[in-house]
Amino acid sequence: QVQLVESGGGLVQAGGSLRLSCAASGRTYAAAWFRQDPGKEREFVAGISWRGTITYYSDSVKGRFTISRDNADNTVALQMNNLRPEDTAVYYCATLYAENIPSRVAHDYAYWGQGTQVTVSS
Repeated sequence: QVQLVESGGGLVQAGGSLRLSCAASGRTYAAAWFRQDPGKEREFVAGISWRGTITYYSDSVKGRFTISRDNADNTVALQMNNLRPEDTAVYYCATLYAENIPSRVAHDYAYWGQGTQVTVSS
């Protein structure tokens, strides 16, 4: 069982930046960030392989967000630049079980954090 704890959310003006961090209680495999607005499905944002050599991004964040990881510290980060009001959501960190390549499908992920709120004002 892996426990994930997100941090770094908050309120920021459009055009600003935030850095989210996800701390895992143990070794993780491929990881990803998802986000969810109330009443909407959980949306894939970015994913990263275990070695960090493969990254995936949704079209809506490509070029603005960067996912990274530090396996020595069991952390996964999401640097978010040039934030827009439509980026407002609860952001979740997730990891796969025994799989090194990330998936864009939320249902594939075995472990989830509790989420951190990101609010971007216009």
